[in-house]
Amino acid sequence: MSDYNPNPAARYGTTVARDRVAVDEGLRAYMLQVYNYMTIGLAITGAVALGAFMLAVATDPATGARSLTSVGQLLYASPLKWVVIFAPLALVFFLSFRIDRLSVGAAQALFWTYAALVGLSLSVIFLVFTGQSITRVFFITAASFGALSLYGYTTKRDLSGFGTFLFMGLIGIIIAFLVNIWLASSMLQWIASVAGVLVFAGLTAYDTQQIKEMYYVGDDGTVAGRKSVMGALRLYLDFINLFMMLLHLFGNRE
Repeated sequence: MSDYNPNPAARYGTTVARDRVAVDEGLRAYMLQVYNYMTIGLAITGAVALGAFMLAVATDPATGARSLTSVGQLLYASPLKWVVIFAPLALVFFLSFRIDRLSVGAAQALFWTYAALVGLSLSVIFLVFTGQSITRVFFITAASFGALSLYGYTTKRDLSGFGTFLFMGLIGIIIAFLVNIWLASSMLQWIASVAGVLVFAGLTAYDTQQIKEMYYVGDDGTVAGRKSVMGALRLYLDFINLFMMLLHLFGNRE
């Protein structure tokens, strides 16, 4: 009895340490899965966008002039273009509201499908901006996103207080772009794009911290898988929107 230590930390410290290691390893695996899903989604979007553009546009080798093929007419100049524009929006709402009833495999499949539809709708950027500027802005976005997401993951500061402000900013940006469809104001577009960069930069850090806090060591494989898909979707949307805002600001037009 002379060796008995009444300090609970001494008696249970080893168990607590093991639990801490298990949580850290589980969290790393969970976040890695989120980033892997997001990366695959971006790869699908990029491949579909480039592939659709190559099928939709023909270039005269002599003059370099571009013209729409029959696929291009269908995608960009027929009523189908509205389906291409709004189908991703409908699918992302469906995925967000039905995620709790989907299997992990179904949620993944819907996310990949959504990424492909976004790629189809974004293929038009190759008609508007030069390929060189698209590539340059993509790498700027990737570097910025990586730094912001790392900050959100590692910071000890609670970012939850910024959620309402960022959401209000997002609504304002959407309204500004909708209004500008009729006004066609370059100044309004520039202001909305600058505001968009700030909002989606903030959302990247905010969402990363929120996704990290969603992790629970007691989740079974299905719940953890659903959380990974939804986390990937949130970060994917942050990346795509940040890319588009930066492209409006720094992209060179054809």
